[in-house]
Amino acid sequence: MTEDKFYEKSIKSDTIYDGKILKLRVDTVELQNKKYSKREIVDHQKGVGIIAYDGDDRLWMVSQYRIAVDKVMLEIPAGLVESNEAPIETAKRELQEEIGYYPEKIDFLFTMYASPGFTNDKLSFFEAHELVESKLDLDEDEFLHAESFPIDDLYEMVLNGEITDAKTIIAVLHAVNHRNK
Repeated sequence: MTEDKFYEKSIKSDTIYDGKILKLRVDTVELQNKKYSKREIVDHQKGVGIIAYDGDDRLWMVSQYRIAVDKVMLEIPAGLVESNEAPIETAKRELQEEIGYYPEKIDFLFTMYASPGFTNDKLSFFEAHELVESKLDLDEDEFLHAESFPIDDLYEMVLNGEITDAKTIIAVLHAVNHRNK
């Protein structure tokens, strides 16, 4: 099947909100059958997620309150890519800010779209090893706790619903798969 069959052409785009990390817009699109529809789209700043190993069988995690879901979430270290910053540099900086370590070895793994039905939110994943102590200050609006956990414990937390953050679930499953190879 060709992608042309599914292509939607944007005819008009109206910005509803333009904020610090995201923009909300409503696009009018022309469909293949020449009919029109509206699409609500969240343009989101690119981000990174880091699978940071503490030895061979532990991962660094951060706990922080997330107001959108009104709860403390256990997540992998992550952050937003600043303008004129390469994602790999963001990953290195975020590790220093969030867990207090610099990666001597860091590799790009893959990218993912969070929910492409309404947002272009794109996250690049990195795997970090050989961490050395190197603390940077947290952002002034960031309050979190960093701790390393055994991969098997994290996997159990995914299975029993304690970990519900999508990027963290992906990271834990990747770590389990990587370890089992």
